[in-house]
Amino acid sequence: MGNNGNHGGNHGTERETGGGPAGGALAGIRILDLTRMLSGPFCTALLADAGAEVIKIEARGTGDDARHFAPRQGGEGTYFMLLNRGKRSVTLDLKSPRGRDIVRDLARGADVLVENFRPGAADRLGIGYDAMSALNPGLVYASISGFGQDGPMAGVAAYDIIAQAMSGLMSITGFPDGPPTRVGESMGDIIAGLYGAFGILAALQARAHSGRGQHVDVAMFDSMFSLLVTPLSQYLFTGEEPRRVGNRHPVSTPFDAYRAGDGLVIIAVANERLFARFAACIGHPGLEADGRFSSDERRTRNEPALRALIEEWTGARSVAEVVETLGREGIPSSPIWTVPEAANSAQVAARGLITRFHHPTAGEIPLVPQPVRFSGTPAAVRRPPPLLGEHTDAILAGLLGLDDAAIAALRDDGVI
Repeated sequence: MGNNGNHGGNHGTERETGGGPAGGALAGIRILDLTRMLSGPFCTALLADAGAEVIKIEARGTGDDARHFAPRQGGEGTYFMLLNRGKRSVTLDLKSPRGRDIVRDLARGADVLVENFRPGAADRLGIGYDAMSALNPGLVYASISGFGQDGPMAGVAAYDIIAQAMSGLMSITGFPDGPPTRVGESMGDIIAGLYGAFGILAALQARAHSGRGQHVDVAMFDSMFSLLVTPLSQYLFTGEEPRRVGNRHPVSTPFDAYRAGDGLVIIAVANERLFARFAACIGHPGLEADGRFSSDERRTRNEPALRALIEEWTGARSVAEVVETLGREGIPSSPIWTVPEAANSAQVAARGLITRFHHPTAGEIPLVPQPVRFSGTPAAVRRPPPLLGEHTDAILAGLLGLDDAAIAALRDDGVI
């Protein structure tokens, strides 16, 4: 296979630049994406939105498992399409020596490699960090796994629900009289992917000074545990075990869902000045002087009594009336939207949180790009999710210099 020579993004092969500053902050960065399902693809989709060139390596014949999830449109899994926008797809048989050679050759010309195999699997294939770093010392190599590359649980298989369960998150999610509850999205995967993108960008910045890449080790368990700021502030400093409190905030009151005349309304009051204003608004001016409610800690301790006063007021009004009345006083409150209500809201439209793209088989499809706004280097979806292996020939020819005969031979031998 071809050899591109230099390391760390200084190759002579042509790179996607995205058209200068409008192409995004990561224009000119090439990422080799060996991930599948959720955590890794979410990570690399964020980087693609920011302008990076992402080459997704998929298993020959089957591709990313996420391609097969329902629902489907135009023969493509919608879950896969949301997570793999902006990428190009190459199919390879990584069990084949020549398939692994192609990965190594592509890594010579890459800035970043991302994988989410079980720890040790990439090394056994000869495409782990040590092997790839020897070929390309400037390579930033990111590994996303359930429990990290070392530690007593490094080899344990993990899905999101396991990360949520073992990090402590499930133990504090739900109502006091109910069982521990999983958060309604695969946050273990999503947050690991987000931390992966953060780690990659930090390592690229370090490389700009040192010229050397490094191994970025991201674990779902670590990622979830690190987010438990409020319960850890309780346990680590007091020794008290945090408990489930439903929709309440564990240390601030009122901060919960309250019953209105036609449903539930969210009210969030987190300082003394705001509480005094809120008390007057619900017909109890001076309530902040009541010893039961004179501080956040006391209000939390006497939450049932305060809830009774609040729901006496909210129960006589609709959710819309409560939100409008409190909003006039600058007191945070809101309805609880369904997913369709949020997706079809004026706020989502104004912030551009859903964009539309034409897909070759699925037609016009909605996609959700990364949400951060850049004033000078806008992020955007730059190409639709790829068909399986759609770019195999173009990448092998354009980046590795293989001719038609060599590519045909690889296809005949089942490598691509």
